[in-house]
Amino acid sequence: MTAVTRPPAPATTVPAARSHTTWAAVFALARFEARRLLLRLPVLVAFAVYTGWTLWRTPSSWNGYPALQDADRATQSGTLLIGLAVLLCANQAVLRSRRHDTERHFAVCVLAPWRRTVAHLLSVVPAALLTAVCVGGQFTWEALKPGAVGHGSPGELLVGPLAVLLFGAAGVLLARVVPGALAAPLLIVLALSFSVLGTGFGGDGRTRWLAPVVSENSTATLPSDLLGRPAAWHALYLTGLALSLALVAVLLSGGLRLRTVRTGLAGAVALTLVGAVAQSGEVPAETSAARTRASVSPEKVQECTERDGTTYCVYPEWGPRVRHWDPVVDRVRSLAGATAADRPLLVRQRVEARYGLSGDAAIRPLTRPGEVTVGTAWGGNRVPEFSVAVAGVLVAGRESEVGALCDGRMVTVMWLGLAGRPDPIGDLRSVRLDDSASGAAVVVSQTEPLSMTGAHTELVRELLERPRDAVAAKVRANWAELTTPKVTTGRVAELLGLPAPTESDECL
Repeated sequence: MTAVTRPPAPATTVPAARSHTTWAAVFALARFEARRLLLRLPVLVAFAVYTGWTLWRTPSSWNGYPALQDADRATQSGTLLIGLAVLLCANQAVLRSRRHDTERHFAVCVLAPWRRTVAHLLSVVPAALLTAVCVGGQFTWEALKPGAVGHGSPGELLVGPLAVLLFGAAGVLLARVVPGALAAPLLIVLALSFSVLGTGFGGDGRTRWLAPVVSENSTATLPSDLLGRPAAWHALYLTGLALSLALVAVLLSGGLRLRTVRTGLAGAVALTLVGAVAQSGEVPAETSAARTRASVSPEKVQECTERDGTTYCVYPEWGPRVRHWDPVVDRVRSLAGATAADRPLLVRQRVEARYGLSGDAAIRPLTRPGEVTVGTAWGGNRVPEFSVAVAGVLVAGRESEVGALCDGRMVTVMWLGLAGRPDPIGDLRSVRLDDSASGAAVVVSQTEPLSMTGAHTELVRELLERPRDAVAAKVRANWAELTTPKVTTGRVAELLGLPAPTESDECL
């Protein structure tokens, strides 16, 4: 009897089909785990908190006048909560088979352990994409505000989604290294303690850029080209670190013999090192020079425009703000005496950028006649603050002399600055350091603060409560004497038809 032999099938046919089936199973498992991850209570709560905070804060953020180079960084801190929730849930998903004692059943499945790890790593991608949608929505909301200026950074906007990917990969890796239920919660507590106590990667040194999100100490708004933040390098660092953690998790799950994984890990580590080294460098020399030029000689980089006798000089990104400043100047001018109402003014935008975002530094007052300082922030308290600054220059002549006022001219300055406002008494409180409307107080300013005595406050309140047009007529009629240096507070009260003040007239 002759045996019939058949030629064997090509060696590549079965492995190719099997490989296709195996990766289809990986993606199917990834879709299942991703859906389950997004429906876990910690992740749902984290997204709800982030969304709720965004909906509550964004309508009033920056008083409706955001600088987009600040708005992009504001999207980052909230994503850390999402990242921690993803870390916890991804870790628990990997450990689910151990908790339910089903790990031995996977031995008969088509997926090797390292492929299951790949599926869990892929499952955190939808959470990162959803975070990117939230970040994009928050930033777009800010950018569409009529008062928005400046430019956002793609590198800064990528930090939130990349942080979620990083935390998710860390959760999967932790499950492969320490297969215990308490490992992830302990890691989260440790991370929160570092954040709250300011330890770990904090400070101003190079190591702070090793953290996923790097905040700044300053509340100042700088032109976007003066920030000096290595946002693109930081995004590259986070990308490389997330890939490194993910590939290490695959290696520890049985993928040590896979040449592709080892090569990928080498590339990911290289990306991480390149990003880490590049982001930890010093501020470029050209950025430092630009900061000094913008701080010391702003006229060299600013654009100027003239409107009705007032010249506005601004940094290039702030051109649209002129239309918001001009009505404030016009209202103050309309209440001043004839010698001041038509006086040429120069409103110059100024910022102290030489120290970057490491701290808030004071701005020295201008010394040339008729020049007024305006900052890079606007809206809220900044509006009456600027209005008072314009009034001070119209009364004293120079900004450098306004901070030294301690006579009756302070009454004229404060009335002139606040009388044209919709809520003058409320604005009086908002420009004073202690938010009061009685007694002596310090009046905040972009440059040197002003000082009001109790007598000044008493007269200003009385004037603001009287009909504005009637008071304006008396101010114009007595402008020369009201703006004379060392005019007494009592004389000002007499000229404006007010009873003599009863409160103390001593400056702080």
